[in-house]
Amino acid sequence: MASVLNTVAAITFPGANTNGARARSQLSPAPISVSFTRRRLTVRAAETDTNEVNPQVPDKAPAKNGSSFNQLLGIKGAAEETNKWKIRLQLTKPVTWPPLVWGVVCGAAASGNFHWNLEDVAKSIICMIMSGPCLTGYTQTMNDWYDREIDAINEPYRPIPSGTISENEVITQIWVLLLAGLGLAGILDVWAGHDFPIVFYLAVGGSLLSYIYSAPPLKLKQNGWIGNFALGASYISLPWWAGQALFGTLTPDIVVLTILYSIAGLGIAIVNDFKSIEGDRAMGLKSLPVAFGAETAKWICVGAIDITQLSVAGYLLGAGKPFYALALLALIVPQVVFQFQYFLKDPVKYDVKYQASAQPFLVLGLLVTALATSH
Repeated sequence: MASVLNTVAAITFPGANTNGARARSQLSPAPISVSFTRRRLTVRAAETDTNEVNPQVPDKAPAKNGSSFNQLLGIKGAAEETNKWKIRLQLTKPVTWPPLVWGVVCGAAASGNFHWNLEDVAKSIICMIMSGPCLTGYTQTMNDWYDREIDAINEPYRPIPSGTISENEVITQIWVLLLAGLGLAGILDVWAGHDFPIVFYLAVGGSLLSYIYSAPPLKLKQNGWIGNFALGASYISLPWWAGQALFGTLTPDIVVLTILYSIAGLGIAIVNDFKSIEGDRAMGLKSLPVAFGAETAKWICVGAIDITQLSVAGYLLGAGKPFYALALLALIVPQVVFQFQYFLKDPVKYDVKYQASAQPFLVLGLLVTALATSH
């Protein structure tokens, strides 16, 4: 027995494969040597080829020092929470409300009929509540509900897959937010004196689009092109149309221009797909990073954002509004800088930082375009 303990045994397993969990990264076969001694067990793996650095898969656990502020906004790095109302707010992802609120501002500005009086300000605030907390909250909650199996792979600590909120509570929240949003839309039509309830029908159309985006059998998000364009239209076109219809007339040229701008929204939507590559691939969703690979998809993303804005600048120049066109071009430049500084380096690691840095310039460009069309 003593002779066995004092003998050093070396065992080598040639050709063992190591499969990485990172998106599109592969580890080459590496021999592993295991040596046993009386006192310790040592495992050594040969160095593998890691020349290609790819975006990392999101962590499978919440941050140890999670932020309560991030939890309330519904973004990464959130602290674990047990308060049901905070969890409900997290599901609505308040961080996604500002683009919708800004869309209403742009629509009101484009109408050329908004006045800084108490009535118009009150109308615009109610329209923002309808678009942001109510209908966007409905969309985000429903999307999380139908994504619960994917989130169980990508982010198992989120409220629904972790079980911190029940099925009945989630479904109740979806219905309450939807009905509240539609109710506010109807009130706005009556208040504006519309013969045709256009704001209500825009709200119904947007809600239906949100449903078929997330829910089977259509589930538009299964197709990276259609799903992301639908998402872009929801975030840019629909709130703009609601704001413009509330204070003025929604014209065909504005419809075309905002749909064009929704291609930039498609690019913004792609940014959020990189962190879900593993789960999307497992569930058969053809997001653009899954379909084309992360390297190609990130260039599609920035191309959609930049080319769309350059096209709108060209449209404004052709319409005889050179100063607005130049202002828009000036706002595109910092977006390109941040794309190279953050997003193109690593779209998973820097997604939040990129969006926080670049998107303010994009939304300011929306306002420039709205002001140009109002004159």
